[in-house]
Amino acid sequence: MPYQEIKNVILEVNEAVLTESMITNLIKQMPESAKLQQLAELKNEYDDLAEPEQFGVVMCEITRLQERLNAILFKLLFNEHVENIKPDIVSVTAACEEVQKSQNFATLLEVTLLIGNFMNAGSRNAGAFGFDISFLCKLKDTKSADQKTTLLHFIAESCENEYPDVLKFPDELVHVEKASRVSAETLQKNLAQMKKQLTDLDKEIDNFPPSTNENDKFVEKMTISFQSKAQEQYTKLCMMHDHMESLFKELSVYFVFDPKKVTVEEFFNDLNNFRNMFVQAVKDNQKRRETEEKMKRAKIAKDEAEKKRQAKMQKMNEIIDINAEGDETGVMDSLMEALQSGAAFRRKRGPRQANRKAGCAVTSLLASELTKDDAMTSVAGKKKKHSEPELLEMEVLEDAQEKLTRSS
Repeated sequence: MPYQEIKNVILEVNEAVLTESMITNLIKQMPESAKLQQLAELKNEYDDLAEPEQFGVVMCEITRLQERLNAILFKLLFNEHVENIKPDIVSVTAACEEVQKSQNFATLLEVTLLIGNFMNAGSRNAGAFGFDISFLCKLKDTKSADQKTTLLHFIAESCENEYPDVLKFPDELVHVEKASRVSAETLQKNLAQMKKQLTDLDKEIDNFPPSTNENDKFVEKMTISFQSKAQEQYTKLCMMHDHMESLFKELSVYFVFDPKKVTVEEFFNDLNNFRNMFVQAVKDNQKRRETEEKMKRAKIAKDEAEKKRQAKMQKMNEIIDINAEGDETGVMDSLMEALQSGAAFRRKRGPRQANRKAGCAVTSLLASELTKDDAMTSVAGKKKKHSEPELLEMEVLEDAQEKLTRSS
């Protein structure tokens, strides 16, 4: 861009061309007023000068160049300054109102005080009327004997069982997180800087010398389109800031702390940390209960499986130990049950000697029952041995079946 055109853009305050970076660089790189005055004396030697000197000669023709550039930069950045200050004030104001109006949070404080007094019974801290709000973040430091849970977990579980509405308090303090990132000192500095810049602009407009250049629109644009609106915005911000400080002072009275020692950032940072820790404690309790329930169900299932296994082993032992001394009726009951269920026909995997012993026991019992007979049956069997072998076999089988039935 030609140097003369840059000069006209600055005189006209042409915001379509002027940018923040452009003005910032001009302010940073522009020679001091004394240097510009020396360059102005070389106006007649313009063509013989180097480009930097030529640029300086053109720029020195603008009246009050440094003050003009500072005012233009303030105008370009004003809306950005407002958008940086206003949300912080709104966040702190809303957070103060939420904390003071939250009944669930107040109930949580009551429960915490009650449990604390119960734990401190008999000590010098017993019967306390209150506690410092920063103590909330220290609840997690008091742990159980097994080091697995903390006092915060116990308070969260107590509230969940007795005061379930208390669990809603984190949702009622939605602006606490944003307020925890706000620095009251930074807010105060930004407002003070804005006030100074507005005051300097007012003085500059009032004392600005009349311009002979028809392209010079500095006073016109700064007065009509910016000065009054900027002052109005600043006044609103100051009122909002005063209201915010008033609410925070009321909060300090409500929670009994010194607002000069405890800043906005510190107070809401502690509160936000406790809010997050409480939410996590509720989740931990829920997870612990689920784990315990799973372990309980697993133990019950294991015990039931063990009972079934023991019962099954007992039945199998009764079948295998069928030759053991004892009540013959009980042995026959086990044998009949094994025959009916098919267990007697299942091959049990194990040592070959045990299988052979069990098989021999069953075979011996069946053989003794099938061959046991009185003397008359034996004699009759001998007489008919060669003549009626099939009839004899049927009688023996029927007789064995009848004895098995009586035994069962």
